[in-house]
Amino acid sequence: MTYICTRTREQVSSAQAILRGLSPAGGLYIKEALPKASPDMLPFPADVSYARRAAAVLRLFFPDLDGDKLDEIAEASYRRFDHPAIAPVTMLDDQTALLELYHGPTLAFKDMALQMLPRLVRLAAQTLGETREIAILTATSGDTGKAALEGFQDVPGTSCTVFYPLDGVSKLQQKQMVTSAGENTHVIAVRGNFDDAQTGVKAIFNDRAFAEKLNERQIVLSSANSINIGRLVPQVVYYFSAWSDLVNSGRLQPGEPLDVCVPTGNFGDILAAWYAKHMGLPLGRLLCASNHNRVLTDFINTGVYDIHRPFHKTISPSMDILISSNLERLLFELVGRDEKTLADLMRRLKADGRYELPEDALTALQKEFAGVSADDSETVETIRQVYRTCGQLVDPHTAVGLCALKKYRETAPARLTLVNATASPFKFSQDVGSAIGLTPGDDALKDAFRLADATRLPLPQAIEKLASAPVRHTAVTEIADMPQAVWQALCP
Repeated sequence: MTYICTRTREQVSSAQAILRGLSPAGGLYIKEALPKASPDMLPFPADVSYARRAAAVLRLFFPDLDGDKLDEIAEASYRRFDHPAIAPVTMLDDQTALLELYHGPTLAFKDMALQMLPRLVRLAAQTLGETREIAILTATSGDTGKAALEGFQDVPGTSCTVFYPLDGVSKLQQKQMVTSAGENTHVIAVRGNFDDAQTGVKAIFNDRAFAEKLNERQIVLSSANSINIGRLVPQVVYYFSAWSDLVNSGRLQPGEPLDVCVPTGNFGDILAAWYAKHMGLPLGRLLCASNHNRVLTDFINTGVYDIHRPFHKTISPSMDILISSNLERLLFELVGRDEKTLADLMRRLKADGRYELPEDALTALQKEFAGVSADDSETVETIRQVYRTCGQLVDPHTAVGLCALKKYRETAPARLTLVNATASPFKFSQDVGSAIGLTPGDDALKDAFRLADATRLPLPQAIEKLASAPVRHTAVTEIADMPQAVWQALCP
């Protein structure tokens, strides 16, 4: 037994944690003892491939899964990436490195984990002797949905159902999802925002009567959201890989700390950096970058998590989140792994929409994290300035991170910082084009082609293929009707 629930300390195996995603008590699964990196990972030698680096991390987190099969999973998971380094590090300037996480099939960092998760789910099912259909159920604020659909498409013994906010994703993100192929994929728009959709998905997972109803049809639910530990662990890999690349290139000295800036809404991507740090990777300050929905920034700066605030639809929609589900894992650590205190905080959030950290927990949080936000106007200006000074396009989410870093450096010592570049700028062609002086049209896909022509930058093939892709998914549901929508999708 190597994993425990954050709210009950229930013990489960790696395979059970991956297959369940969310615990029956509503908590998240966390490693009973965080593994330590071996010396040959600090750094990985330059000639060690990204897949081999990933396999080394997987073996640390999932020791009860077949090691040879984990090696095979790592090798297979990155075959559809369009860059040989998988997650290359490029220098924006002498103090700023970009970690390019958008070279997968859906052009967003979610591919880094969601090309691997389906294979981990199948291995977990085989390990446990599970013969029922594994029905993946997830909510998306933009990128997770398409990445999950792409990863699980036609994988035997699985299905994938994705809910997205009807007016809460970019037009191109929506186009990517509703054109998804695969006989086992289902895409359903929700009349509400991402938090509504995510809350609805959690409620379905916690509905035991619904689970029994599905069980009668030989179906069991699992999750592809970042709450699934099988989704989070692959994200740990790219911090080890990036730090190794910077050491191997001479940008960092062995043992020298690297600051990290992560644009995030659901807190999974920056939590993976915290895990890497506490496994022994020399990371320094962890800068949490928020957009105008600055609930995480306020939390880090005050210790108060409060969702009673306006919800802003921004040009960085994947970060338009007020309830950051993965934060629970960090909270568990901040309160000394006291499941009762953690469960009380979660009850307060559900009942009152807010909670406040104990003083010692806030001190521990602020010792490692900083929180800075950027609104849409600042995001647009950052896209414009990066293009003018560097000739490089960045998407709005990456721009939030770069803007936050610029603000942070006004009062903090400058040192080499890794900024996560989370998506291709062509996925947000209208906002990026507008920022550099192009007039947007009424078709985001056509504007992606125009952006490529204007900048003379290559248009990703995944965008080109969308032009002729037929719409396959048109379902729309109310929040209250989400369980019925799932039933109709899985049991027509």
